[in-house]
Amino acid sequence: MSHPLFEKHKAQLDQAAQALATRGYWSPYNEMPSPKVYGEAAAEAGKQAFQGYLGKTFELDQPGQTGVQAGERSPYGVDLNVSYPVCDPEALVQAALKALPAWGQLGAEGRTGILMESLQRLNQRSFEIGHAVMMTTGQGWMMAFQAGGPHAQDRGLEAVACAWREQAAIPREAIWEKPQGKNAPLRMQKHFEIVGRGVALVIGCGTFPTWNTYPGVFAALATGNPVIVKPHSNAILPAAITVAVIRRVLAENGIDPNVITLAVTPQRSATQLLATHKDVKSVDFTGSNHFGNWLIENCKQAQVYAELAGVNNVVIESTDAYRAMLKNLAFTLSLYSGQMCTTTQAIIVPAGGIDTDEGHKSFDEVAADLGAAITAFVSDPKVAHAVLGAIQSEDTVRRVDESHRLADVVLASQKLINPEFPDAQVRTPTLLKCDARDEKAYMEERFGPISFVVRVADAQAAMALSERIVQDHGALTAGIYSTRPEVVDAMVRATWRSKVALSINLTGSIFVNQSAAFSDYHGTGGNPSANASYSDSAFVANRFRVVQRRFHI
Repeated sequence: MSHPLFEKHKAQLDQAAQALATRGYWSPYNEMPSPKVYGEAAAEAGKQAFQGYLGKTFELDQPGQTGVQAGERSPYGVDLNVSYPVCDPEALVQAALKALPAWGQLGAEGRTGILMESLQRLNQRSFEIGHAVMMTTGQGWMMAFQAGGPHAQDRGLEAVACAWREQAAIPREAIWEKPQGKNAPLRMQKHFEIVGRGVALVIGCGTFPTWNTYPGVFAALATGNPVIVKPHSNAILPAAITVAVIRRVLAENGIDPNVITLAVTPQRSATQLLATHKDVKSVDFTGSNHFGNWLIENCKQAQVYAELAGVNNVVIESTDAYRAMLKNLAFTLSLYSGQMCTTTQAIIVPAGGIDTDEGHKSFDEVAADLGAAITAFVSDPKVAHAVLGAIQSEDTVRRVDESHRLADVVLASQKLINPEFPDAQVRTPTLLKCDARDEKAYMEERFGPISFVVRVADAQAAMALSERIVQDHGALTAGIYSTRPEVVDAMVRATWRSKVALSINLTGSIFVNQSAAFSDYHGTGGNPSANASYSDSAFVANRFRVVQRRFHI
């Protein structure tokens, strides 16, 4: 008999599966914070719910609690002072192991129903989560609401639907009958059980604590694995709200809530202990190359899904929409102050310049005009603060302030004062220019609003450099601007070899650093930036095993 929550959400699940198959636009969670969608009182209720956490202890009733920890620093200068339970890592692992059998035996239908109910509940709290994301990451309000709420929920549902599709393809039982000529056939009854790999650890990042975390959380849960969520130390609240919501839905349905727990760890050694624990069988991580590579090298007992640093790049060969191209790139470089794993860093331009609808533009003119487009974009304070947000990390502030030392300055970063949050760290983008041979400047990730216009010999050299950057240093996004089909075709082939997603001639309201759930494949798993694609079957299918039993009939 089907689980009631599976039946409740089956129509939406079918739509999600269809969206995965067709890869067109679809989203069940409205991205606009409209009272017509979420209710007239939703915005104020969400803000009050967020404020209700400030200065208090976030209760989760988890096992092995040894104390509490506070210390989140808001990039907007808001005093958060939320305390979270610190639990013994071994106690969390043992609680997860205890919860595992019943969660696995619930079956794919039951797990899918409970997780879709959890996502619906999370969607209802999108305003609350949006404020939590905004105040811990520095995102502007609209991005925090969208990326922290509905878009993250899209990614969670995408993982659940993909996991359901993979599990539903496996029959629960079969009659095996082999003819034996004149003799009676051999007959066996076979049963196939979907079994999770074991405890899953999901390590969050400080810039996108839900959008980058939900795929691993929901993929692991949907395939029968208990999950321990280890949030970034400066972005705990969005993860804590998420864990609390899922734990409540589990408890309401008679399931041990320790199927999911929150691991707030005061020291990296505690995270390392969890990651290398013999019973932890998968680790999801988004963040620095240093720790990501440590996980890959040391977590031999687990499958590690790692999204690491890269050097995203765009090649400009020619364009028939020069001003629109510049405006698109200016927004790309400004969005959330470049603190996205998909933001362009290297803009590769031939030394002889480019042909445009405004005539030929020299290399220096392209660089100067892009700088002017950025200046124009951030000249309206209201727009600038909404798009730039605030700098999440003091390390990023330092990188921006020191970026003028890396190459010739086209546009220097400016410090802006946000009238609503005067203590916020706000910086406009830095734009630099250099020759391709100056690899020490541009050929490593400079996380934050720092980008380079890179001079190369010609279009062929530009595409070759783009390909080498991706192969050697990784990238999640690449772009090409060209009016020549043969150039576009050559760039397409280059991205096939280097295995990176390509955007072609973006001049409208779609930007290279945006990724849509159910349609875009976020990462390919084919270059150093990511060892998995976070939007395909492989991301979920390796999280469970099929264990069979058979006997004679």
